[in-house]
Amino acid sequence: MPGREAFDYAVVRVVPHVEREEFVNAGVVVHCRGWGFLGARFALAEERLLALAPDVDLDAVRAHLEAFARVCAGGPGAGPLGELSPTERFHWLTSPRSTVVQTSPVHAGLCEDPEAALERLVDTVVRPQRA
Repeated sequence: MPGREAFDYAVVRVVPHVEREEFVNAGVVVHCRGWGFLGARFALAEERLLALAPDVDLDAVRAHLEAFARVCAGGPGAGPLGELSPTERFHWLTSPRSTVVQTSPVHAGLCEDPEAALERLVDTVVRPQRA
């Protein structure tokens, strides 16, 4: 297994009204080529989303996030995209789009354990901070 490796990540955002450009962070996707890792974790604060957009269709948002997770995982459940390599799926997931689920620009970091880095990022940028 590799030691400390570079990884890329993006924050997954829910943008309920694209024209307003307001969003709630919902998860993180991490790609670490050295570890052969591509993973996403979600922790959508639905109450925050409803405060921002009381008319949001939560079932549709959940469905979009589930589709994002399927593409990230790859395989037949993700359709044709599931056949792409982890690197290709990461680039597809993080490409700019104007939909209810978008990603931030891609950022870089170093880690010894990409799964732990993913969890730390979700704690840092997605889960509400407690006083």
